[in-house]
Amino acid sequence: MSNELLTRAKAVRLAVFDVDGVLTDGRLYFLPDGGEFKTFNTLDGQGIKMLMQSGVTTAIISGRKSAVVERRAQNLGIPHLFQGREDKLVVLDGLLAELGLGHDQVAYLGDDLPDLPVIRRVGLGMAVANADAFVRQHAHGVTQARGGEGAAREFCELILRAQGNLEAAQAAYL
Repeated sequence: MSNELLTRAKAVRLAVFDVDGVLTDGRLYFLPDGGEFKTFNTLDGQGIKMLMQSGVTTAIISGRKSAVVERRAQNLGIPHLFQGREDKLVVLDGLLAELGLGHDQVAYLGDDLPDLPVIRRVGLGMAVANADAFVRQHAHGVTQARGGEGAAREFCELILRAQGNLEAAQAAYL
């Protein structure tokens, strides 16, 4: 882990996640009745919870709309959920105005082209290991884990480590 990533992560007060390809493996499962399902990684969920417990606010901004994502956000206690929004930077700017934060205080984890404007604008813009190659090229960093397979946990632990909170978050379970 580079010193640059740790320095960028130290300032983070808001962590934002894409869903498909980041909190999930990117596959879309459509059921015959018109419903859908997604699979989420419990390691990612625990990382998000630890991050919030350390005082970092969290948000989801997704281009698709899904009741499953709403349920997952509620389950984890993520306070800010925006779905069906391809204009992710516009959404983020509105949220920052509401929270009184600057772009340099934001970490974002994405995987595809609609995430790129945010990744390039925030203080810590990261891509998952299996993100589009062009997106990986323009991110500050790339996780070792793939989307839906622990990438969000890795991202959360980077922020926790940079802010000196990882050991305390882990020790709470000893």
